[in-house]
Amino acid sequence: MSDTDDDRTASLMTPAKLAQLKVRPNAPSSPAAWLDQMAADAGSGHVRRLADLRGQLESQVRERNYEGVRSAAGELAAALSELDFSLVQPKGWLARATGKGKEAAAGFMSQHQRIGRAGDDLADEVRALVRKHQGQAALAERTLVEFEVEVRAIEKIMEQGARWLQDMRSQLKAREAAGGDEAVLAQVRQDAVRCELLVARLKQLRAASTAAQQAAERCKSATRARASVLESVQQALNGEWKTWRDTVGAVAEEAAATGAATRGIEPARAVHDALQAALEQAGRDCSSIAAQEQALAQELAALQAPLQAAG
Repeated sequence: MSDTDDDRTASLMTPAKLAQLKVRPNAPSSPAAWLDQMAADAGSGHVRRLADLRGQLESQVRERNYEGVRSAAGELAAALSELDFSLVQPKGWLARATGKGKEAAAGFMSQHQRIGRAGDDLADEVRALVRKHQGQAALAERTLVEFEVEVRAIEKIMEQGARWLQDMRSQLKAREAAGGDEAVLAQVRQDAVRCELLVARLKQLRAASTAAQQAAERCKSATRARASVLESVQQALNGEWKTWRDTVGAVAEEAAATGAATRGIEPARAVHDALQAALEQAGRDCSSIAAQEQALAQELAALQAPLQAAG
């Protein structure tokens, strides 16, 4: 292969920026050596940047914690289960005469207050989680966008590398058919080895790119699931919890004043049951998203292996 052939081969790779090479102490000493290094290291700069971004994404995922909300939702659900509406049902004349009606109503009020405190704790946990996620969201989005940019850059390198490989193989067939002396045939064999170097490199890049694309999709799915869980918990606070406070609070106020509730107990029971169901769902949602985040963190950790192989 002549210097002119070497120059032509180099030009095929340069437009796709295949020369994203590792910095080495000793630069290639000839065009052929430079092409060998090119084939072995194509896209390495993008791969190393992907590895860095992968670490950032994993750290961001592992920082997320839903245990505070899940635990607070469980505490509120436990407090709700202890609320005894029979304590404020209308009592007979004997109970009223002996003051047992007001004593029972006081017990109901104590239970109601414990629930109120547990609900306030849950609201605090939800607000803290929302603030934390809002603070993390912009950074996570930027990291993921850059991650996908690097993946697309590697895809372009692979496309150009495949075209270069096809062109080089066509040249080799033509040169083999033309024949020549031993020096010419030796150069053909060297170029064939160079082609195999590029084949191996493209396989490494494809493995890294495929794994990275899958991880990026998982990150997007986790973002959507995360937003859905936060929205679900907030809806429970703004909906079922607010309705509970208004409805059951009216029952508690009447019982505090008269020792019993003459109206609204059955609607309050229904609201009470609805809140319990919403909290149970919120707890399941928090456990589910926590499991998804853990699986995502593990997948991002596993991505390090193909990136290291291609780096």
